[in-house]
Formats: sequence, structure tokens, C-alpha cells
Amino acid sequence: MEVRLDERTVSPAETRELGIEVGDFVAFDPRVEITPSGFIRSRHLDDKACVGCMVAAAKALMDAGLMPSRRTTLFVSNFEEVGHGASSGLPSDLAELVTLDMAAVGEGQASTEFHTTICAKDAGGPYHIELTRRLRNLAEAASIPYKIDTYPYYRSDGESYWRSGGPAQVGLFGPGIDASHSYERTHLDSLVATCRLIVEYLLS
Repeated sequence: MEVRLDERTVSPAETRELGIEVGDFVAFDPRVEITPSGFIRSRHLDDKACVGCMVAAAKALMDAGLMPSRRTTLFVSNFEEVGHGASSGLPSDLAELVTLDMAAVGEGQASTEFHTTICAKDAGGPYHIELTRRLRNLAEAASIPYKIDTYPYYRSDGESYWRSGGPAQVGLFGPGIDASHSYERTHLDSLVATCRLIVEYLLS
């Protein structure tokens, strides 16, 4: 990768004088575009799309004067990609962990950009069958468009939780996103379906 600086500098010393140092983070313009047909193109939809869905679902409940059926903790991890995601920082009496993560769209996958996708199994193993079944039943009862898929090359925060010895049931779902870790794309229908399933789960 080459990073081109829009500054007049010809030596490492001059570059350091600008406040730029080895180890600094490089942030890319996400180049967000929303088309009239409902497609959303951007970098970093994995996993900011799920954070947006989580916040939107919580706001929808508040605006409607509704409360989750049990105590709920919203947890945002910055560490999924390095492997220790949700391995710590959660309540000790956690009963269920429902992880939100993108559903990879691609050859051999059932996921699409127009549904929420419930993950039955990923590279770390199967998700809790009863919780997965409950998410599926909630989607069907509310007529939420969904798919079931497995991801042989994909891991989530939920997997880091159970590998750290967490005893709670773990489930996973999220919006379908194409071209992960590149210039990604999803559709509003997928985000809406994901928000709706979050709300149904919180009220169940």
C-alpha cells in the first residue's frame, strides 16, 4: 500500500515535523453513496452497518415507549478483527449473547443484500441451535425477510466469547453486505430487516 501525502515533504525528518509518525493510523474516506434504488455503497459497512442497526432499533423502542423484555446490554467491540472481540467486558450473569455482524454475500452463499441473515455456523463452529431457531421463528412470525447461511472463512465476536469460556447461548445475524473489506455495498431493505429482527428479539 502506498500513502500519498498532500504536503511538501522530501525527507523522513520533514514528514515527522508534520506530526506524522510510524504506527499512525490511516483513515480512508468511506465514500458513502445512497442510490435512488436503495443501495448503499461505502467503505466500513462491516461493521458500522450493524452498529447503526443496533442504535436505530434501540431508538425505535424508546420512541415507541417500549422496553426490552429483560435487562439488555449493548456492547460495541473494536477488536473483532484481531480475534478477542467480546471475550471480556460483558456482564457475568449474561444469559444470551446475540452478535450482530455482516452477512457475506458471494458465490456459494445464501445471503443477499435484501435480507437479514441468521448465521447457523461459521469457521469457529455452530451457533446455539435453540437461539438460532428462536431468531428464525421471530423473523417468520413478523414476516421479516431473512436467510440462513454458514460462513466457513468468517468469525465473529460471539466466537471469541465462547472460546474464552463464556457460558451464555450465542446467536448471530446481520445485514447482507457485498465486497467486504473493500468498497462495500448493501441495501436499505437488508438494514431495515436487521433492525426489525433486533426489535423482535429484544421484545421476545
